[in-house]
Amino acid sequence: MVESASKPDAVPGQGSRDRPGRTLDPLDLFDIRSELSEEEILVQDTVARFVDDQVLPIIRECFEQHRFPRELVSEIAALGLLGSSIEGYDCAGLNSVAYGLICQELERGDSGLRSFVSVQSSLVMYPIHSFGSEAQKQRWLPAMARGEAIGCFGLTEAHGGSDPASMKTHAKRQGGDWVLNGSKMWITNGTIADVAVVWAHTDEGIKGFLVERGMPGFAAPEIDNKMSLRASVTAALFFDNVRLPEASVLPGVTGLRGPLSCLTQARYGISWGPIGSAQACLRELLAYTGSRKLFGSPLTHKQLIQVRLADMARRISTAQLLALRLGRLKDAGRLHPTQVSLAKWNNVRMALDIARDCRDMLGGGGISAEYVPVRHMLNLESVITYEGTESVHQLVVGKELTGVSAF
Repeated sequence: MVESASKPDAVPGQGSRDRPGRTLDPLDLFDIRSELSEEEILVQDTVARFVDDQVLPIIRECFEQHRFPRELVSEIAALGLLGSSIEGYDCAGLNSVAYGLICQELERGDSGLRSFVSVQSSLVMYPIHSFGSEAQKQRWLPAMARGEAIGCFGLTEAHGGSDPASMKTHAKRQGGDWVLNGSKMWITNGTIADVAVVWAHTDEGIKGFLVERGMPGFAAPEIDNKMSLRASVTAALFFDNVRLPEASVLPGVTGLRGPLSCLTQARYGISWGPIGSAQACLRELLAYTGSRKLFGSPLTHKQLIQVRLADMARRISTAQLLALRLGRLKDAGRLHPTQVSLAKWNNVRMALDIARDCRDMLGGGGISAEYVPVRHMLNLESVITYEGTESVHQLVVGKELTGVSAF
Protein backbone atom coordinates (compact mmCIF):
# COMPACT_ATOMS: atom_id res chain seq x y z
CA MET A 1 0.00 0.00 0.00
CA VAL A 2 1.14 3.59 -0.54
CA GLU A 3 1.16 4.21 3.21
CA SER A 4 4.10 1.88 3.76
CA ALA A 5 6.37 2.97 0.92
CA SER A 6 9.66 4.63 1.76
CA LYS A 7 10.37 8.18 0.62
CA PRO A 8 12.97 8.36 -2.17
CA ASP A 9 15.88 10.79 -2.12
CA ALA A 10 14.57 12.58 -5.22
CA VAL A 11 11.27 12.73 -7.00
CA PRO A 12 11.30 10.16 -9.83
CA GLY A 13 10.46 11.69 -13.17
CA GLN A 14 10.82 15.29 -11.94
CA GLY A 15 13.38 17.94 -12.79
CA SER A 16 16.41 18.30 -10.57
CA ARG A 17 17.08 21.39 -8.46
CA ASP A 18 20.86 21.00 -8.55
CA ARG A 19 21.41 21.49 -12.29
CA PRO A 20 23.87 24.34 -13.03
CA GLY A 21 22.23 27.76 -13.40
CA ARG A 22 18.85 26.58 -12.08
CA THR A 23 17.27 27.37 -8.74
CA LEU A 24 13.80 26.06 -9.55
CA ASP A 25 12.47 22.70 -10.66
CA PRO A 26 11.70 23.28 -14.36
CA LEU A 27 8.63 21.06 -14.06
CA ASP A 28 7.37 22.76 -10.88
CA LEU A 29 8.28 26.44 -11.12
CA PHE A 30 5.80 27.47 -8.40
CA ASP A 31 7.01 24.77 -5.99
CA ILE A 32 3.63 23.08 -5.70
CA ARG A 33 5.39 20.22 -3.93
CA SER A 34 6.00 22.43 -0.89
CA GLU A 35 2.22 22.80 -0.51
CA LEU A 36 1.71 19.05 -0.16
CA SER A 37 1.41 17.14 3.08
CA GLU A 38 3.85 14.38 3.97
CA GLU A 39 1.27 11.76 3.03
CA GLU A 40 0.59 13.43 -0.33
CA ILE A 41 4.31 13.59 -1.09
CA LEU A 42 4.67 9.93 -0.13
CA VAL A 43 1.84 8.97 -2.48
CA GLN A 44 3.31 10.95 -5.36
CA ASP A 45 6.80 9.56 -4.85
CA THR A 46 5.55 5.98 -4.60
CA VAL A 47 3.49 6.18 -7.78
CA ALA A 48 6.26 8.05 -9.60
CA ARG A 49 8.71 5.27 -8.73
CA PHE A 50 6.23 2.65 -9.96
CA VAL A 51 5.82 4.53 -13.26
CA ASP A 52 9.57 4.90 -13.73
CA ASP A 53 10.39 1.30 -12.84
CA GLN A 54 7.48 -0.67 -14.29
CA VAL A 55 5.45 1.47 -16.71
CA LEU A 56 7.94 3.40 -18.80
CA PRO A 57 10.05 0.34 -19.76
CA ILE A 58 7.04 -1.37 -21.42
CA ILE A 59 4.48 1.28 -22.33
CA ARG A 60 5.83 2.17 -25.77
CA GLU A 61 5.63 -1.48 -26.81
CA CYS A 62 2.13 -1.78 -25.35
CA PHE A 63 1.03 1.27 -27.31
CA GLU A 64 2.53 -0.05 -30.53
CA GLN A 65 0.98 -3.50 -30.02
CA HIS A 66 -2.42 -2.12 -28.98
CA ARG A 67 -2.13 -4.03 -25.68
CA PHE A 68 -3.30 -3.09 -22.20
CA PRO A 69 -0.56 -4.02 -19.68
CA ARG A 70 -2.82 -6.11 -17.50
CA GLU A 71 0.21 -7.54 -15.72
CA LEU A 72 0.51 -4.19 -13.90
CA VAL A 73 -2.96 -4.39 -12.32
CA SER A 74 -1.86 -6.45 -9.32
CA GLU A 75 0.91 -3.97 -8.49
CA ILE A 76 -1.43 -1.01 -8.97
CA ALA A 77 -3.81 -2.68 -6.52
CA ALA A 78 -1.03 -3.52 -4.07
CA LEU A 79 -0.07 0.15 -3.97
CA GLY A 80 -3.63 1.04 -2.94
CA LEU A 81 -4.40 3.02 -6.09
CA LEU A 82 -7.82 1.50 -6.84
CA GLY A 83 -10.68 3.26 -5.08
CA SER A 84 -8.02 5.19 -3.18
CA SER A 85 -10.44 7.85 -1.89
CA ILE A 86 -12.94 5.36 -0.42
CA GLU A 87 -12.93 4.69 3.32
CA GLY A 88 -13.14 1.02 4.30
CA TYR A 89 -13.76 -2.00 2.08
CA ASP A 90 -9.97 -2.59 1.81
CA CYS A 91 -9.51 0.85 0.19
CA ALA A 92 -6.76 3.30 1.13
CA GLY A 93 -8.96 6.21 2.27
CA LEU A 94 -6.66 8.90 0.81
CA ASN A 95 -7.71 12.50 0.27
CA SER A 96 -8.60 14.06 -3.08
CA VAL A 97 -5.23 15.72 -3.64
CA ALA A 98 -3.50 12.38 -3.19
CA TYR A 99 -5.86 10.86 -5.77
CA GLY A 100 -5.06 13.73 -8.14
CA LEU A 101 -1.34 13.10 -7.74
CA ILE A 102 -1.92 9.41 -8.48
CA CYS A 103 -3.61 10.38 -11.73
CA GLN A 104 -0.85 12.85 -12.59
CA GLU A 105 1.96 10.34 -12.15
CA LEU A 106 0.10 7.53 -13.94
CA GLU A 107 -0.61 9.76 -16.91
CA ARG A 108 3.04 10.73 -17.01
CA GLY A 109 3.40 7.09 -17.98
CA ASP A 110 0.39 6.86 -20.29
CA SER A 111 -3.19 8.15 -20.45
CA GLY A 112 -4.41 4.59 -20.97
CA LEU A 113 -3.14 3.47 -17.58
CA ARG A 114 -4.62 6.50 -15.84
CA SER A 115 -7.90 5.83 -17.68
CA PHE A 116 -7.98 2.31 -16.26
CA VAL A 117 -7.58 3.58 -12.71
CA SER A 118 -10.04 6.45 -13.27
CA VAL A 119 -12.75 4.12 -14.52
CA GLN A 120 -12.19 1.55 -11.80
CA SER A 121 -12.10 4.16 -9.03
CA SER A 122 -14.36 7.03 -10.07
CA LEU A 123 -16.86 5.46 -12.44
CA VAL A 124 -17.40 2.01 -10.90
CA MET A 125 -16.29 1.88 -7.28
CA TYR A 126 -17.62 5.37 -6.55
CA PRO A 127 -21.23 4.70 -7.65
CA ILE A 128 -21.26 1.31 -5.92
CA HIS A 129 -20.01 2.97 -2.74
CA SER A 130 -22.33 5.99 -3.04
CA PHE A 131 -25.50 4.39 -4.40
CA GLY A 132 -25.14 0.66 -3.86
CA SER A 133 -26.62 -1.61 -1.22
CA GLU A 134 -24.40 -2.92 1.54
CA ALA A 135 -24.45 -6.35 -0.12
CA GLN A 136 -23.25 -4.81 -3.40
CA LYS A 137 -20.50 -2.91 -1.60
CA GLN A 138 -19.28 -5.98 0.24
CA ARG A 139 -19.31 -8.09 -2.88
CA TRP A 140 -17.54 -5.72 -5.25
CA LEU A 141 -15.50 -3.03 -3.47
CA PRO A 142 -12.89 -5.19 -1.68
CA ALA A 143 -12.40 -7.34 -4.77
CA MET A 144 -12.02 -4.28 -6.97
CA ALA A 145 -9.60 -2.63 -4.54
CA ARG A 146 -7.46 -5.78 -4.69
CA GLY A 147 -7.61 -5.85 -8.50
CA GLU A 148 -9.40 -9.20 -8.41
CA ALA A 149 -12.42 -7.71 -10.18
CA ILE A 150 -12.43 -5.09 -12.92
CA GLY A 151 -15.30 -2.77 -13.76
CA CYS A 152 -16.48 -0.53 -16.57
CA PHE A 153 -19.02 2.30 -16.86
CA GLY A 154 -21.76 2.21 -19.48
CA LEU A 155 -23.27 5.63 -20.21
CA THR A 156 -22.10 6.84 -23.63
CA GLU A 157 -24.05 5.74 -26.69
CA ALA A 158 -23.20 6.06 -30.35
CA HIS A 159 -25.73 8.83 -30.99
CA GLY A 160 -25.79 10.62 -27.67
CA GLY A 161 -22.33 11.07 -26.17
CA SER A 162 -22.80 14.68 -25.01
CA ASP A 163 -26.51 14.26 -24.32
CA PRO A 164 -26.86 11.34 -21.90
CA ALA A 165 -30.56 12.03 -21.33
CA SER A 166 -31.19 10.93 -24.93
CA MET A 167 -29.88 7.41 -24.28
CA LYS A 168 -31.81 4.60 -25.96
CA THR A 169 -30.80 1.81 -23.57
CA HIS A 170 -33.79 0.86 -21.44
CA ALA A 171 -34.84 -1.62 -18.78
CA LYS A 172 -38.36 -2.84 -18.08
CA ARG A 173 -39.73 -4.72 -15.11
CA GLN A 174 -40.77 -8.29 -15.85
CA GLY A 175 -42.04 -10.07 -12.81
CA GLY A 176 -39.46 -9.64 -10.08
CA ASP A 177 -36.65 -9.01 -12.57
CA TRP A 178 -35.55 -6.33 -15.02
CA VAL A 179 -34.95 -6.90 -18.74
CA LEU A 180 -32.23 -4.70 -20.24
CA ASN A 181 -31.87 -3.82 -23.94
CA GLY A 182 -29.62 -1.40 -25.78
CA SER A 183 -25.96 -0.66 -26.37
CA LYS A 184 -23.10 1.53 -25.18
CA MET A 185 -20.01 2.77 -27.04
CA TRP A 186 -16.39 3.74 -26.29
CA ILE A 187 -16.31 1.92 -22.96
CA THR A 188 -12.92 1.77 -21.25
CA ASN A 189 -12.19 -1.66 -19.69
CA GLY A 190 -15.34 -3.07 -21.31
CA THR A 191 -13.92 -6.31 -22.70
CA ILE A 192 -11.98 -7.22 -19.54
CA ALA A 193 -14.60 -6.07 -17.02
CA ASP A 194 -16.20 -8.46 -14.56
CA VAL A 195 -19.03 -6.00 -13.94
CA ALA A 196 -20.45 -3.04 -15.83
CA VAL A 197 -22.26 -0.14 -14.19
CA VAL A 198 -24.90 0.50 -16.88
CA TRP A 199 -27.30 3.43 -16.92
CA ALA A 200 -30.66 2.95 -18.60
CA HIS A 201 -34.07 4.54 -18.90
CA THR A 202 -36.87 2.90 -16.93
CA ASP A 203 -40.50 3.82 -16.31
CA GLU A 204 -39.29 5.12 -12.95
CA GLY A 205 -36.45 7.25 -14.36
CA ILE A 206 -32.80 6.60 -15.18
CA LYS A 207 -31.33 3.84 -13.03
CA GLY A 208 -27.96 2.15 -12.65
CA PHE A 209 -27.60 -1.61 -13.08
CA LEU A 210 -24.73 -3.96 -12.25
CA VAL A 211 -24.38 -6.21 -15.30
CA GLU A 212 -21.97 -9.08 -14.80
CA ARG A 213 -19.74 -10.76 -17.32
CA GLY A 214 -21.30 -13.92 -18.73
CA MET A 215 -24.92 -12.92 -18.23
CA PRO A 216 -26.98 -14.26 -21.17
CA GLY A 217 -27.49 -11.58 -23.82
CA PHE A 218 -24.53 -9.42 -22.68
CA ALA A 219 -21.57 -8.97 -25.07
CA ALA A 220 -18.56 -6.62 -24.90
CA PRO A 221 -16.45 -6.78 -28.09
CA GLU A 222 -13.25 -4.75 -28.17
CA ILE A 223 -12.93 -1.81 -30.56
CA ASP A 224 -9.86 -2.26 -32.74
CA ASN A 225 -7.83 0.01 -35.03
CA LYS A 226 -7.62 2.90 -32.57
CA MET A 227 -4.90 5.49 -33.10
CA SER A 228 -5.33 6.78 -29.53
CA LEU A 229 -5.32 5.10 -26.09
CA ARG A 230 -3.83 2.03 -27.71
CA ALA A 231 -2.54 0.79 -24.34
CA SER A 232 -6.12 0.75 -23.06
CA VAL A 233 -9.07 -1.58 -23.64
CA THR A 234 -12.01 0.14 -25.36
CA ALA A 235 -15.20 -1.77 -26.08
CA ALA A 236 -18.82 -1.61 -27.15
CA LEU A 237 -21.46 -3.08 -24.85
CA PHE A 238 -24.55 -4.84 -26.20
CA PHE A 239 -27.60 -5.90 -24.17
CA ASP A 240 -30.11 -8.23 -25.77
CA ASN A 241 -32.86 -9.06 -23.28
CA VAL A 242 -30.40 -9.31 -20.40
CA ARG A 243 -32.39 -10.45 -17.37
CA LEU A 244 -31.29 -8.83 -14.11
CA PRO A 245 -32.53 -9.50 -10.59
CA GLU A 246 -33.63 -6.63 -8.38
CA ALA A 247 -30.35 -7.10 -6.48
CA SER A 248 -28.51 -5.80 -9.58
CA VAL A 249 -30.09 -2.32 -9.32
CA LEU A 250 -28.19 0.47 -7.57
CA PRO A 251 -30.91 1.43 -5.06
CA GLY A 252 -29.53 4.77 -3.89
CA VAL A 253 -30.20 7.01 -6.89
CA THR A 254 -32.68 7.64 -9.71
CA GLY A 255 -32.23 10.15 -12.51
CA LEU A 256 -29.28 11.79 -14.23
CA ARG A 257 -27.83 12.87 -10.89
CA GLY A 258 -26.35 9.38 -10.58
CA PRO A 259 -24.23 9.19 -13.73
CA LEU A 260 -23.43 12.92 -13.72
CA SER A 261 -22.02 12.71 -10.19
CA CYS A 262 -19.80 9.86 -11.35
CA LEU A 263 -18.57 11.99 -14.26
CA THR A 264 -17.70 14.80 -11.86
CA GLN A 265 -15.49 12.38 -9.93
CA ALA A 266 -13.79 11.19 -13.11
CA ARG A 267 -13.32 14.70 -14.50
CA TYR A 268 -11.65 15.71 -11.27
CA GLY A 269 -8.96 13.05 -11.79
CA ILE A 270 -8.63 14.01 -15.44
CA SER A 271 -7.92 17.59 -14.36
CA TRP A 272 -4.72 16.28 -12.75
CA GLY A 273 -3.70 13.53 -15.15
CA PRO A 274 -2.68 15.55 -18.23
CA ILE A 275 -0.27 17.58 -16.12
CA GLY A 276 1.83 14.42 -16.04
CA SER A 277 1.64 14.06 -19.83
CA ALA A 278 2.73 17.66 -20.29
CA GLN A 279 5.60 17.26 -17.83
CA ALA A 280 6.81 14.14 -19.63
CA CYS A 281 6.80 15.98 -22.95
CA LEU A 282 8.56 19.07 -21.60
CA ARG A 283 11.17 17.04 -19.74
CA GLU A 284 12.12 15.18 -22.90
CA LEU A 285 12.15 18.37 -24.95
CA LEU A 286 14.44 20.11 -22.45
CA ALA A 287 16.94 17.26 -22.81
CA TYR A 288 16.64 17.25 -26.60
CA THR A 289 17.00 21.02 -27.09
CA GLY A 290 19.95 21.08 -24.72
CA SER A 291 21.90 18.54 -26.79
CA ARG A 292 20.71 19.23 -30.36
CA LYS A 293 22.93 21.76 -32.12
CA LEU A 294 21.76 23.95 -34.95
CA PHE A 295 23.68 26.78 -36.62
CA GLY A 296 26.60 26.28 -34.27
CA SER A 297 24.90 26.16 -30.85
CA PRO A 298 22.37 24.12 -28.89
CA LEU A 299 18.72 24.84 -29.55
CA THR A 300 18.33 26.08 -25.98
CA HIS A 301 20.48 29.08 -26.97
CA LYS A 302 17.89 30.24 -29.48
CA GLN A 303 15.35 32.89 -28.46
CA LEU A 304 12.46 31.25 -30.30
CA ILE A 305 13.09 27.95 -28.53
CA GLN A 306 13.28 29.59 -25.11
CA VAL A 307 10.04 31.48 -25.72
CA ARG A 308 8.24 28.24 -26.61
CA LEU A 309 9.72 26.41 -23.63
CA ALA A 310 8.76 29.26 -21.31
CA ASP A 311 5.20 29.21 -22.62
CA MET A 312 4.98 25.49 -21.85
CA ALA A 313 6.21 26.12 -18.30
CA ARG A 314 3.63 28.90 -17.90
CA ARG A 315 0.81 26.62 -18.97
CA ILE A 316 1.95 23.74 -16.76
CA SER A 317 2.33 26.01 -13.72
CA THR A 318 -1.16 27.41 -14.22
CA ALA A 319 -2.61 23.91 -14.52
CA GLN A 320 -0.79 22.76 -11.36
CA LEU A 321 -2.15 25.66 -9.33
CA LEU A 322 -5.65 25.08 -10.69
CA ALA A 323 -5.55 21.36 -9.88
CA LEU A 324 -4.23 21.87 -6.37
CA ARG A 325 -6.90 24.48 -5.60
CA LEU A 326 -9.54 22.15 -7.02
CA GLY A 327 -8.33 19.32 -4.79
CA ARG A 328 -8.37 21.47 -1.67
CA LEU A 329 -11.92 22.59 -2.47
CA LYS A 330 -12.98 18.98 -2.97
CA ASP A 331 -11.47 17.88 0.33
CA ALA A 332 -13.23 20.78 2.05
CA GLY A 333 -16.58 19.70 0.58
CA ARG A 334 -16.91 22.94 -1.40
CA LEU A 335 -16.37 21.67 -4.93
CA HIS A 336 -18.79 22.85 -7.64
CA PRO A 337 -19.15 20.88 -10.91
CA THR A 338 -18.48 24.05 -12.94
CA GLN A 339 -15.06 24.31 -11.30
CA VAL A 340 -14.30 20.78 -12.43
CA SER A 341 -15.40 21.64 -15.97
CA LEU A 342 -13.12 24.68 -16.03
CA ALA A 343 -10.15 22.67 -14.78
CA LYS A 344 -10.73 19.74 -17.14
CA TRP A 345 -11.08 22.11 -20.10
CA ASN A 346 -7.99 24.17 -19.22
CA ASN A 347 -5.66 21.37 -18.21
CA VAL A 348 -6.37 18.93 -21.02
CA ARG A 349 -6.13 21.72 -23.61
CA MET A 350 -2.85 22.75 -22.00
CA ALA A 351 -1.39 19.26 -22.25
CA LEU A 352 -2.57 18.64 -25.81
CA ASP A 353 -1.12 21.94 -27.01
CA ILE A 354 2.19 21.20 -25.31
CA ALA A 355 2.37 17.66 -26.70
CA ARG A 356 1.71 18.97 -30.20
CA ASP A 357 4.31 21.72 -29.84
CA CYS A 358 6.90 19.32 -28.43
CA ARG A 359 6.24 16.97 -31.33
CA ASP A 360 6.91 19.85 -33.70
CA MET A 361 10.08 21.00 -31.94
CA LEU A 362 11.55 17.50 -32.12
CA GLY A 363 11.63 17.90 -35.90
CA GLY A 364 11.40 14.72 -37.94
CA GLY A 365 12.04 12.66 -34.84
CA GLY A 366 8.82 13.99 -33.36
CA ILE A 367 6.71 11.51 -35.28
CA SER A 368 8.71 8.58 -33.91
CA ALA A 369 7.67 6.61 -30.84
CA GLU A 370 11.31 6.90 -29.77
CA TYR A 371 10.11 10.15 -28.23
CA VAL A 372 7.07 10.38 -25.95
CA PRO A 373 5.25 13.49 -27.27
CA VAL A 374 3.54 11.83 -30.24
CA ARG A 375 2.14 9.04 -28.02
CA HIS A 376 0.89 11.55 -25.45
CA MET A 377 -0.46 13.75 -28.23
CA LEU A 378 -2.49 10.91 -29.72
CA ASN A 379 -3.79 9.85 -26.31
CA LEU A 380 -4.81 13.38 -25.38
CA GLU A 381 -6.93 13.63 -28.51
CA SER A 382 -9.20 11.16 -26.70
CA VAL A 383 -8.84 12.71 -23.25
CA ILE A 384 -10.03 16.08 -24.54
CA THR A 385 -13.16 14.35 -25.88
CA TYR A 386 -14.18 11.85 -23.20
CA GLU A 387 -15.89 12.72 -19.91
CA GLY A 388 -17.32 15.81 -21.63
CA THR A 389 -15.91 17.37 -24.77
CA GLU A 390 -14.09 20.68 -24.59
CA SER A 391 -17.15 22.40 -26.07
CA VAL A 392 -19.43 20.94 -23.41
CA HIS A 393 -17.21 22.24 -20.62
CA GLN A 394 -17.04 25.67 -22.26
CA LEU A 395 -20.85 25.76 -22.28
CA VAL A 396 -21.00 24.64 -18.65
CA VAL A 397 -18.81 27.61 -17.70
CA GLY A 398 -20.81 29.87 -20.00
CA LYS A 399 -24.03 28.85 -18.27
CA GLU A 400 -22.48 29.63 -14.89
CA LEU A 401 -21.47 33.09 -16.11
CA THR A 402 -24.73 34.03 -17.80
CA GLY A 403 -27.38 31.91 -16.14
CA VAL A 404 -28.49 30.77 -19.61
CA SER A 405 -28.18 27.17 -20.88
CA ALA A 406 -26.99 27.22 -24.51
CA PHE A 407 -26.85 23.44 -24.97
